[in-house]
Amino acid sequence: MPQILAGYRVLDLSRVLAGPWATQNLADLGAEVIKVERPGQGDDTRKWGPPFLKDRDGHDTADAAYFLSANRGKKSLTLDIAHPEGRAIARRLADASDVVVENFKVGDLARHGLDYAALREGHEALVYCSITGFGQDGPYRDRPGYDFMIQGLGGLMSVTGERDDLPGGGPQKVGVAVADLFTGMYAANAIVAALLHRERTGEGQYIDLALLDAQVAMLANLGAACLVSGRVPGRMGNAHQAIVPYQVFRAGDGFLIVAVGNDGQFVRFAEHIGMPALATDPRYATNPARVTHRDELVARISERLAERPVAEWLAGFEAAGVPCGPINDLAQVFADPQVLHRGMVTPLEHPAAGEIRLVANPVRFSSTPARSDRPPPLLGEHTGEILEGLLGIAPGKVAALRERGVI
Repeated sequence: MPQILAGYRVLDLSRVLAGPWATQNLADLGAEVIKVERPGQGDDTRKWGPPFLKDRDGHDTADAAYFLSANRGKKSLTLDIAHPEGRAIARRLADASDVVVENFKVGDLARHGLDYAALREGHEALVYCSITGFGQDGPYRDRPGYDFMIQGLGGLMSVTGERDDLPGGGPQKVGVAVADLFTGMYAANAIVAALLHRERTGEGQYIDLALLDAQVAMLANLGAACLVSGRVPGRMGNAHQAIVPYQVFRAGDGFLIVAVGNDGQFVRFAEHIGMPALATDPRYATNPARVTHRDELVARISERLAERPVAEWLAGFEAAGVPCGPINDLAQVFADPQVLHRGMVTPLEHPAAGEIRLVANPVRFSSTPARSDRPPPLLGEHTGEILEGLLGIAPGKVAALRERGVI
């Protein structure tokens, strides 16, 4: 079946995570994505290991698992845009593309004539997306932006981590680079919306995305609560700011999650743990009351849950209709029957390693599937194909460009 973005071409001038995450999502939706990389070096994340992908003989390849996570479905072209011939080729590729994505420092691509203003001349239908740490304007525009810094500056670390008054209290970053990932998802969404606008009007446009903006937007209910109340939320560890009990508890042999979202669920929860009186106690009968009396209620629940093993509690909660769950490590995640049933692990044939397994796109369309047929590319794997097949450059000219280090 056709994919939604089949027939669209994306010139990907981005590297590391936010931009590549956006373009990988576009590739999964069917777009042809041409990833431009530095000759001999490639995307920084190719070297961000170990672990590295193993070849068929069990030896490390040149590509780290980090690179594999954000670059499936793309074609790799090595090109030195600092070289005049390289810039000319990049310009031709942009002219032949529907979308350009870049995450250079503010103003860098203007020096090479590859900024939006330059590329838009003669190509008014171009959709051009710039991703930076802080955006194209404002007092921080020239600062480098890294996910860790953005999680701190953008408030996420102020609400992530154990409470300051408890052991281990203090700010924590999220375990994956969520500011980059948020921004990549916003970018993919914005690009598709801009393409829809182009279909209606014939006009392309410029998209300015900042990691800090995306991080602030993703504060969601906590951001709204702060603006509405004037109160600054703090860290709550594995507990919820506004729902109780909704947190991690220690059972007899490990940890489990209880996520009681309403008063009816709390009645069933209290009955199942053998403490039905909790649900009729005025201090705990409603969620606002439970939030007010959080510490004493959690202490009583914790004492009770410590009496039995995780599996026993989870089975009983499931049967009683109480939301709950285990805390899986990643090996358990990728062996989980629901994860496997949903096809979240996808096999791909890699030219150096043979069959590899990667995480799949989670979107399920009824008629236009998101799919991953192409593995993450080797560095420069498609250079000849793109230059000769798309731009019509003669093989001898391609060889000469390679000798001069342009590609």
